[in-house]
Amino acid sequence: MQNGTDDHDLGEMRETYERLADGIREFRDELAAMRVTADSADGLVSATVSGRGELVELHIDPRVFRAPDSRRLAEQIVGTIRFAAGCARQDVFELAKPFLPPDAEIDRTDVDFDPALHQLDRALGRTTPSR
Repeated sequence: MQNGTDDHDLGEMRETYERLADGIREFRDELAAMRVTADSADGLVSATVSGRGELVELHIDPRVFRAPDSRRLAEQIVGTIRFAAGCARQDVFELAKPFLPPDAEIDRTDVDFDPALHQLDRALGRTTPSR
């Protein structure tokens, strides 16, 4: 009955792969839809970034023109975008935790799962693109 046991183990392994691949696809969809917004300390600058930390929207309150200081404004913009991107990175890390080892650290973890997803698709014999 060894062969039957091997077939059963392979079936379980395939189911595990399929669940993992589906979970990664769901993660990727949530990541694509994620938006994180941060405001500067004075509330005059608001930056929205994607889950990958890319700037998707920037709002500058017209009150900044009451006392124009381009250097300060530039610093606020950059700082607000960096803060929003850092928040997005933390949110993405939390979203990815089910796929990471328990001791994973945010500064040492790359959550781009596309290479793993392609490997899983190949192992499952899927020929259609994962996206």
